[in-house]
Amino acid sequence: MKVGVARETAPGERRVALVPEALDRLAKAGLEVLVEAGAGGEALIPDSAYEEAGARIVATDQLYAESDVVLKVQRPSVAEVGQLRPGQAVIGFLQPLVEPLLAGALAQRGVTAISMDAIPRTLSRAQSMDALSSQANVGGYKAVLVAANAYGRYFPLLTTAAGTAKPANVLILGIGVAGLQAIGTARRMGAVVRAYDVRPETREQAESLGAQFLKLKTTIDATGAGGYARELTAEERVAQQAELNEAIGGMDVVITTAQVPGRKPPVLVTADAVARMKPGSVIVDMAATGLGGNCELSVAGETVVTDNGVLIIAPDNLPATMPGGASAFYARNVSALLLGMVKDGALTLDFEDEVTKATVITHNGQVVSEPVRKLLEPEPAPAPAGGAA
Repeated sequence: MKVGVARETAPGERRVALVPEALDRLAKAGLEVLVEAGAGGEALIPDSAYEEAGARIVATDQLYAESDVVLKVQRPSVAEVGQLRPGQAVIGFLQPLVEPLLAGALAQRGVTAISMDAIPRTLSRAQSMDALSSQANVGGYKAVLVAANAYGRYFPLLTTAAGTAKPANVLILGIGVAGLQAIGTARRMGAVVRAYDVRPETREQAESLGAQFLKLKTTIDATGAGGYARELTAEERVAQQAELNEAIGGMDVVITTAQVPGRKPPVLVTADAVARMKPGSVIVDMAATGLGGNCELSVAGETVVTDNGVLIIAPDNLPATMPGGASAFYARNVSALLLGMVKDGALTLDFEDEVTKATVITHNGQVVSEPVRKLLEPEPAPAPAGGAA
């Protein structure tokens, strides 16, 4: 079986789906690796490194023509979908709950689509495949560096002959993988760190890394399925927000990481909360996307300076700004997933397997993922006006 590593074409994407160090495991399973020329260039991995590891460098057309499985980081573009052929498989962050029409297009092409963002995060044997967690880890680390770079003061307590600098007060909102990494990084940099999440069980995790768990009088348990937080009700949001606004106003740096898969991120930092913050304070909104962000004033991919001098940074792809480390993690994840689906050198899909059932979105010309299929179903026609005689 031939596995192709495609060059990423999405704007700003510098990662690559496979690094040379991962090729040995695939070769031992009887897989041949083709790498599109220049695929690792943005991650500073030359074609020669892949060749030395046993891969074959090919042109774009040859990659899509010969590969049985195409590995990507981002979902394929319209042009790339057109290059895929029936019976071929593509693996990447396909985001089918956000882009269900892509799943429909891949099904029409007869392509087997396998989505890395659908890995069951609560399944212990899938931990090595969990690319969402590995990339969130990178993002949480980089978010703190971005905040520290933008903040015009020191993060640690510093005593010098010229005086004493107070440590920065940092608040992490959302204690998942990204939040925990952000806590650890900010603590290592000497900041005073507080953290908050609507899932009470995360308190112990935050405190184990040296953060103070932000205590609100309004106690809400929003533990959801799959290790994520559920969406709050309107009443819960109002009660939580009033207390959060007051706490946020006293912070120097706020880093937000809260997301709900396939849905608009919850607003945790309102315009009122931003208005309470001091000039020079920094917000890094890791959840900012085209659907919105955790900060009401975030603009995805941009940095906004408010009238009261608060910097709101909304990076749209932090892991891509650390392409070497992020690609190495992703390569291990995608290799583990692929090898779990390979038997006797061929892609063999067992739909009784939990990982396969969760991650395979399209197969044999059909959308096989029930949640995605529901999104693609036409809305029922409105009932005719009037009633029966």
